[in-house]
Amino acid sequence: MIDVIASEWLKLRSLRSNLYLLACSVAAVLACAGIAFMIGRGFDNQTMEERMAFPGNGDGIGNGIAVAYFVFAVLGALAITSEYGTKMIQTSLVAVPRRQVLLLAKVPGLAAVALVAGQVLAFVMHAASMAVLGDRAEQLLRDGVTLGTSLSEPGALASVIVAGLSMAAVALIGLGVGAAVRSTPGVLVVLSVIIVVLPVVAKTLPMPLRAQAGSFMIENLPLQIAGVGGGIMPPAAAAGLLVAYVIAALTAGATMIALTGRRIKVLAIGAAAAVLVSAVPAAAAGSPGSGPSRLAWADCADKNLFEEMRCASIKVPLDWAKPSGRKLDLIVGLLPATGAQRRMGTVFAIPGGPGGSGVADLSENAGSFAELRDRFDVVSVEPRNTIDKGVLPYDCLVSGPWITWPDTRAEYAELGRRNRAAAERCRAADPEFFDHMDSASVARDMEAIRVALGEEKLSFIATSYGGVPGIDYSRLFPGRVRAMVFDGSVSPYMDRAQGRLTHEESFTRFAAWCAATTTCALHGQDVGEVWRALVARADRVPVPVKGESPQAAYSGFDIKEAAASSIISPGPEPGFPRWTELAEAIKRAADSDASGFADYVRQSTKSPKVPAFIGMNMTHCLDGLGFRDYEEYRKKRRKGERLLPNIAGIELWHPLACVGWPAPVTNPPAPLPAKGLPPYLGVGSWTDFDGSADIVRRVPGSAAVQYQWHGHGLYNAGVSCIISHVNRYLISLRLPAPGTVCRKAVT
Repeated sequence: MIDVIASEWLKLRSLRSNLYLLACSVAAVLACAGIAFMIGRGFDNQTMEERMAFPGNGDGIGNGIAVAYFVFAVLGALAITSEYGTKMIQTSLVAVPRRQVLLLAKVPGLAAVALVAGQVLAFVMHAASMAVLGDRAEQLLRDGVTLGTSLSEPGALASVIVAGLSMAAVALIGLGVGAAVRSTPGVLVVLSVIIVVLPVVAKTLPMPLRAQAGSFMIENLPLQIAGVGGGIMPPAAAAGLLVAYVIAALTAGATMIALTGRRIKVLAIGAAAAVLVSAVPAAAAGSPGSGPSRLAWADCADKNLFEEMRCASIKVPLDWAKPSGRKLDLIVGLLPATGAQRRMGTVFAIPGGPGGSGVADLSENAGSFAELRDRFDVVSVEPRNTIDKGVLPYDCLVSGPWITWPDTRAEYAELGRRNRAAAERCRAADPEFFDHMDSASVARDMEAIRVALGEEKLSFIATSYGGVPGIDYSRLFPGRVRAMVFDGSVSPYMDRAQGRLTHEESFTRFAAWCAATTTCALHGQDVGEVWRALVARADRVPVPVKGESPQAAYSGFDIKEAAASSIISPGPEPGFPRWTELAEAIKRAADSDASGFADYVRQSTKSPKVPAFIGMNMTHCLDGLGFRDYEEYRKKRRKGERLLPNIAGIELWHPLACVGWPAPVTNPPAPLPAKGLPPYLGVGSWTDFDGSADIVRRVPGSAAVQYQWHGHGLYNAGVSCIISHVNRYLISLRLPAPGTVCRKAVT
């Protein structure tokens, strides 16, 4: 056998045409460089937002791999069809009567040449693509990948190496096809169909059939083997399929050249080997970490939800200390994975509020999850504290007392009596329900959903107050967290006055805008002085609201709370309508009429002054947001007045709403576990970044990205730069470098 292999090697290296054929592989390099050039030109002509949605070039090899495959397949085929074409096959068979031995003897030499040449070609193709893209290659895209993939990226080196190995496999496939067809023209037709026609046909199919069919194409196997995309198969299954293709092709060739009586035996052995090689890795790879879902997904009852959304119901204990007691029905919403890539698991979107419907949020913001759904199912829930469940009076939950700024112990006690009376009116309908709306119970509900989904672990995006149940889940079930993103989240660990320093910075931006904008009602005045004088005067003599009772008059504390949301969220540029509205309200209040504030407060609350919503408080207060006593309140107040010259007091609004609360604290802030959690990612805008960063810094190895502009709930809001970092983290668990920021896209 060694002598036969040596003779076949001599044939292979002595054929000058083989060298010329390998030289043709330069066309693959030119194809990679040419397409990279066109991608770069197209990328340069896009806006920043359009660039974020640009399709990535990956390792660049895919642009020319069909050319490379064709060259190597023809190289393998000519190793035997050339002998048939010159009639030298007869001489070969005289020297080696055992036909299968002759065929197999061609494999070592062909494989050795193809392995070396394939590796060199793969690295040159990658280098050419990256060189043409230049600095553009580092641009992070919405789907979590860069425009070009350098060898330092996870899986990139493996994908290039596997691409080189696959060229050797394709050469052996060409050998098998050549032995089966025995005609060079016939081989060219068959190889054209396998390497060119079938992949093109697969790309014309609708989704998800396109992804399913494309996953079986040879050109998409290297990326799947490297685990970086390309299809829906896990690495082991893709590797098994590539080997099975080689076995199947060689089996076909060995079957056709075998004597008539031996063909069935050869075919049976080869077919069995191909099936085993492809099926065993696929079965072993399976779907690690997941099992069958116990949730009965169906069309959602609310027909206004996103058309692709599916809904299911799950029962959870009202009191998790009594798991066999009274049950609650929760609605779970699902945006299923699209099937474009191998499914990696489930992302749980934790809604904010507290009391927001995650199902409604997920439906409204489905577009933000489009790229993530290539690899994940995305779920959310209408949590137990969603205010429109019908258990407690809705009108009661969306109203509440007007919070005052206590100056004495007696005023503090009076505020407590008013808060308690308002809460008791809502609580009376179902005290047991009212007393179990804490975030730890929400976290336990999320764990019940994980179990019902059949997932070993979940990934999370916690938005705004959703960060609190996200923290509680991390604390209660650390081993079930694969990844966790905090997006503009509230940190229960952070000093509230310290956390509002960024709001002071927003007030400074508002004042600067007013000074530079002639349409601002306060243009030409010192906005800070006007504001502080108004607040001080209103705290002495409240500013009346025309047409309202004296009780609706605005104190300085009321003015600051009414203005807070507009200060930090000015609305779209260049008009900044909420800043425009705020400036007009300040001017009117300075002229002794607070109607400007009352008018826009009514738009969202149906109240002339901002009420302390009972529906939010029934979670806030159980989560320990209030004060221990009057002394703690005075201490916090003094600190706020020292740090926040323009907005002191807004940081105490929610805690003051918990004074006198009728139910005890059941979920006080508790530290995250020191071990057992993966690194987390925090994101946020100018005004809410600090909260997310404060949470994730408590988990070793974590990172945070600031969006240097206004906004809140950035992933849901569709901020592409933030989406790109979050998607990259959720897909590959790669975190951005320290100090990474996102800047507002310039249109």
